[in-house]
Amino acid sequence: MSTLKFECETGNYHTFCPISCVAWLYQKISDSFFLVIGTKTCGYFLQNALGVMIFAEPRYAMAELEEGDISAQLHDFDELKRLCLQINKDRNPSVIVWIGTCTTEIIKMDLEGMAPKIEKMIGCAIIVARANGLDYAFTQGEDTVLAAMAHRCPEVTEKTENRLILFGSLPNTVAEQLTRELANQGIKVSGWLPESRYEELPELGPGVYVCGVHPFLSRTATTLMRRRKCQLIGAPFPIGPDGTAAWIEKICQVFNVQPQNLNERQENIWQTLQPYINLIKGKSVFFMGDNLLEISLARFLIRCGMIVYEIGIPYMDKRFQASELNLLEKTCEQMNVPIPHIVEKPDNYNQIQRIRALKPDLVITGLAHSNPLEARGITTKWSVEFTFAQIHGFTNARDILELVTRPLRRNNHLKDLGWSELVLADRRDSGGFNK
Repeated sequence: MSTLKFECETGNYHTFCPISCVAWLYQKISDSFFLVIGTKTCGYFLQNALGVMIFAEPRYAMAELEEGDISAQLHDFDELKRLCLQINKDRNPSVIVWIGTCTTEIIKMDLEGMAPKIEKMIGCAIIVARANGLDYAFTQGEDTVLAAMAHRCPEVTEKTENRLILFGSLPNTVAEQLTRELANQGIKVSGWLPESRYEELPELGPGVYVCGVHPFLSRTATTLMRRRKCQLIGAPFPIGPDGTAAWIEKICQVFNVQPQNLNERQENIWQTLQPYINLIKGKSVFFMGDNLLEISLARFLIRCGMIVYEIGIPYMDKRFQASELNLLEKTCEQMNVPIPHIVEKPDNYNQIQRIRALKPDLVITGLAHSNPLEARGITTKWSVEFTFAQIHGFTNARDILELVTRPLRRNNHLKDLGWSELVLADRRDSGGFNK
């Protein structure tokens, strides 16, 4: 049996912009306001990515940098103070989160220096999170926000045993499901980072155990351990029945609790997934890399019987994902399949050549590459959909397979209609991979 093999190709990020984290975080933290400090390009991106026009007055806005700002002819401090005063007056949030972009990095705006002064003037908490696409991949925008927010969590007041905080933004219904799963094992979740309200952030400090639900929160994990002196539970992530069971089992192990009915719970879920598994068993998939969920998704799909040719991933923190990587290795051994090649910061040109040679049944890729691949006869699925879908926990495993099988089912329907041969012929006439 082969072992895990890692490769780093270019050092470039080919991902969705990390400022898109605003899309789910402003909805999760109901008393927050997100101020994205960037150019018109950032504003256009947010309008398109979030599907909400700025004038609809959601709880986010753009502080648009003009030529005068970039050439240092205007005073950033006065303008940001004016905007924050207006936000505080109109919306009365508990916290204003400044999202730094590529432009703020390039012109070296001192956001961290200005924020405390303006916070004191307006009487509202201001958190600075740098979510620029130069340094961070797609979902790492959330990581920078939660790492900054961890500094604002109150210090633990009572020394109590078995205090558990879970970190990672999830819809309230999914967070409640995971909380309930642990409660069924006799483990109480003392809080989440983030909570639904900024004012309800959990207490942190020595003796507090923390466990993540997303594989892209390595910076937050480091902050919780080094700055807040919490103890990190290194577990696989609760994605798929296998990952969720392993996640619960590891938490139970730390708290010296014997898991109850966990195998039965997992087997019942696998039974409900069987119709989907029948569709994808023996099919091949190739991950180009976009959202840092690739390792967890690949592990789950291998357990479902798929063959994973390659796992492209924009950034890999081997320490934070150690348990997930171990579970991937164990899953491949159990399913008697080769361990897929893991490529960090993959070169897209090289990937296209590998896709051309391997001819996978499905390529999970970013928005930029989907249509060009489809035009060349390659079936694709947008990786961004897995970010916005509810995929955590036992019951949401079905949603993962619903997304994975949708393009395959579409192809089967086209084949039944006799369209597939016409489509493929048209693609061959247009040049396919030769163009």
